[in-house]
Amino acid sequence: MSHFDTIIIGAGAAGLMAAARAGSKGKSVLLIDHARKIGEKIRISGGGRCNFTNIHTAPANFISSNPHFPKSALSRYTPKDFIALVESYNIAYHDKGRGQLFCDDKATQIVDMLVSECEKSNVTFWTGTEIHDIDKTEGGFIIQSGKSMNVTCSALVIATGGLSIPKIGATAFGYRIAEQFGHTIIPTRAGLVPLTFTDDTSKLCAELTGLSVDPSVVSTGKTKFEEALLFTHRGLSGPSILQISSYWRETQSISVNLVPHLKALDWLKEKRKSDPKKMLRTVMEELLPNRLADALAALSGHDSQMANLNDKKLMDVANILNSWTLVPAGTEGYRTAEVTLGGIDTKDVSSQNFESKITPNLYFIGEVLDVTGHLGGFNFQWAWASGFCCGESLS
Repeated sequence: MSHFDTIIIGAGAAGLMAAARAGSKGKSVLLIDHARKIGEKIRISGGGRCNFTNIHTAPANFISSNPHFPKSALSRYTPKDFIALVESYNIAYHDKGRGQLFCDDKATQIVDMLVSECEKSNVTFWTGTEIHDIDKTEGGFIIQSGKSMNVTCSALVIATGGLSIPKIGATAFGYRIAEQFGHTIIPTRAGLVPLTFTDDTSKLCAELTGLSVDPSVVSTGKTKFEEALLFTHRGLSGPSILQISSYWRETQSISVNLVPHLKALDWLKEKRKSDPKKMLRTVMEELLPNRLADALAALSGHDSQMANLNDKKLMDVANILNSWTLVPAGTEGYRTAEVTLGGIDTKDVSSQNFESKITPNLYFIGEVLDVTGHLGGFNFQWAWASGFCCGESLS
């Protein structure tokens, strides 16, 4: 029976980072993943270019039942630290705006970099390997896998991620292991995901598929985001929608401001004076893409010459422009979600080294925990930070 100092289950962003760090300190490390290809979520991220961090990363960019939990790791392993690693491999990158850093070439460069770091640290890889059972022993853990032999370790790290994008291998494995060892799971749901609609709104979105509005402000409750919005055949997407989806709950409404830097009512009144013979849709085309302007003018029920529109009718139109209220039917779910909200309750996990407070020598890192970042590279930075700090503690 083989023994390793550390076994890490999950060869994604957090798992690769933790393995490389622990191995660099001379620890024997086994990295296990049920997928044959490792780092798939890294590979497909950012349109294949990987939004690997955000230079503006701060605790405020994360959602958790315990908002203080991410602070320690984020302060100890910063975007500058990961950028330094990227630059040491001569990987060219650029800032796409809002501090979002992307590879100039391919996301596989990040995967290759992390694998290289692991190889330099003599990490052993078992890919395409299913875990059948994990048991606690006096000296650590024993793992039964699809391999012909069992394996033991002194420290076990769970870095299996969440439920988002099952087609690339996402499962609930990490949550099951956490529950097996006494941990509580904060209910999970899809995050950073397109919103869907029914009936008339669904038809409207389908007719406008591919059309975008940038910027727009989308809000629910007191939370709002100003970024691009995209109409799809199923509803709404784009950065502003993905961001708000992490805060939206079923039956709640969202408010969409399509012209956030304009007081629509005042502007419409001015247009009524200056262009009284113009149709409402023609006037709205000065603000919005033609197809959208025409559709919203029709939706308002007031598409006639501006001179015919009294203040009440202009207010109806202004409300659609500045505060279009919609009630989503749901989301596209884990199939297209970039992240999973909820996860392992952090109250029973150390924020310093990510060790379980219930089961000694058991660790949880990355997305499997109840820590979820905003869109824009924050979730990868959480993976790097939690993986690094955990790996460092194992050395």
